[in-house]
Amino acid sequence: MEMSGEHIIPANREAVWAALNDAGVLQACIPGCEEVVKSSDTELSAKVRLKIGPVKARFSGDVTLSDIVAPETYVISGKGNGGVAGFAKGGARVHLEDLGDEGTKLTYEVEAAIGGKLAQLGQRLIKSTSEKLAAQFFDSFAAQFEPEAA
Repeated sequence: MEMSGEHIIPANREAVWAALNDAGVLQACIPGCEEVVKSSDTELSAKVRLKIGPVKARFSGDVTLSDIVAPETYVISGKGNGGVAGFAKGGARVHLEDLGDEGTKLTYEVEAAIGGKLAQLGQRLIKSTSEKLAAQFFDSFAAQFEPEAA
């Protein structure tokens, strides 16, 4: 599955970069996230509980950041296991563009593969659910920069 998008975040690029690398912010923004643990500047692990169609699962996963050019771009690679529900693995390239007073444009390109019960649900359901989860993440992420959230 492939997915891409862009979002305008109402903050300067350095603040957006810092938030993307903050385990607490990520935990607050990732839908269904129970825990994010940052073990180094380039490695994180997370536990996320999701319902995709009729399948409910708790995923445990590891994420590695590479090709880091702070505060502009990096590549996220990861894999997660949801037990009998299946697995997911993939990566994303994230790019931040400074828009001055408008904020920061965040663009991403994702490639992912799934297996197990999740793969049996069908590509259309998986893609629509992934797009919905991405939208929830970016809405929550942008809200982190609103005055009342600060």
